[in-house]
Amino acid sequence: MLERIGAKALTCVQHAGHAGILFTATMCVLPHPRRYWSAAMVQAKRIGVDGLGLVIVVGGLSGALLAQQTGYQLSSMLPMSLVGGGVVGGMLTELGPVLTAIVVAGRTGAGIGAELGTMKVTDQIDALVTLGRDPVVELVVPRVVGGVIAMVPLIIVANFAGILAGWLTAVSVLPMTTAEYVEGARSYYHSAALIFSMVKAPIFGFTITFIASYVGLRAEGGAAGVGRTATAAVVSIIVAIMVMDVILAPVYKAVS
Repeated sequence: MLERIGAKALTCVQHAGHAGILFTATMCVLPHPRRYWSAAMVQAKRIGVDGLGLVIVVGGLSGALLAQQTGYQLSSMLPMSLVGGGVVGGMLTELGPVLTAIVVAGRTGAGIGAELGTMKVTDQIDALVTLGRDPVVELVVPRVVGGVIAMVPLIIVANFAGILAGWLTAVSVLPMTTAEYVEGARSYYHSAALIFSMVKAPIFGFTITFIASYVGLRAEGGAAGVGRTATAAVVSIIVAIMVMDVILAPVYKAVS
């Protein structure tokens, strides 16, 4: 048992060291946008524009569900106008950023992990090194920068879709009017919630693309290894997002 615990601990330390090296290399390239900007825009389009429809659907369904559940809980105790505040608060602070990040993790994180994993097991990355090209510049940094850029508009769209769907659900399913919904939304809304939502966007974007790239570059074991890499990338990203969201929650409480 002690041997297994030691082996797991050693593996964690090794991953932390390799991830730290990749993070340092990435940070060193970021001040030189001419080396990666064109490729980063291509990645931003793949992550943002191509995934926009799915984000709208998930954000809208989240807002609709939040409005229904909040209304059902408040129907016999508190004013229904609080539904608007619950939807706006839930979407801006938690559901909008977190669900968008999970959607991007499942769609883009798995794709990046599988793509880089395939390149790793087929020795394409070694070929890049042989040709004198830096895999961090060619493969990692464009995806990281593209993810950071794309997450901001994606979260804005998800927030808007959730709030709009919550309004439509509230006035069509619950016994309340548009004026009551707007009153509740206005009573809750403050700029700190929107700013905090936008702060989460680049953090989550960096986390998703960096972890997916790191896991992809560590792939091994042929086709089966690529499948394991895609799964590991999604699982690692979702856990990291939830951990970071828990860490950021007290920060929002302190500044709001």
